[in-house]
Amino acid sequence: MKISQAAERAGLPVKTVRYYADIGLVAPADRSVSGYRSYDQDAVQKLIFIRRARAFGFSIIECRELLGLYVDTTRSSADVKAIATRRLHEIEQKQKELQYLHDELAHLVTSCRGDDRPDCPIISGLAQPK
Repeated sequence: MKISQAAERAGLPVKTVRYYADIGLVAPADRSVSGYRSYDQDAVQKLIFIRRARAFGFSIIECRELLGLYVDTTRSSADVKAIATRRLHEIEQKQKELQYLHDELAHLVTSCRGDDRPDCPIISGLAQPK
């Protein structure tokens, strides 16, 4: 199938599929005489796998590693779990950082009267070196 069909089935833009092919993440099954990339169902499945992995925030390097494990029928699930566990910890750390930012900003917003006066705890708070 053509790249546009493969992209549509995988739920990705054509440009992204082309990029993944260019960096060797997913190779087209073949090229036509005129140079067009041709993809098979196996490539589409890998594209779907990568799309989902990227949605979870895995890096391209991690996607390459996961994809290697995906195609390796002798893989150890412990290897897969280790990668996923690392990503889960990164997400949890980001959640903590976002919660801190939320709490700080909520405090600043609550502290501000929002009136016509020039003094503003939000401006003052943003100027602090915290």
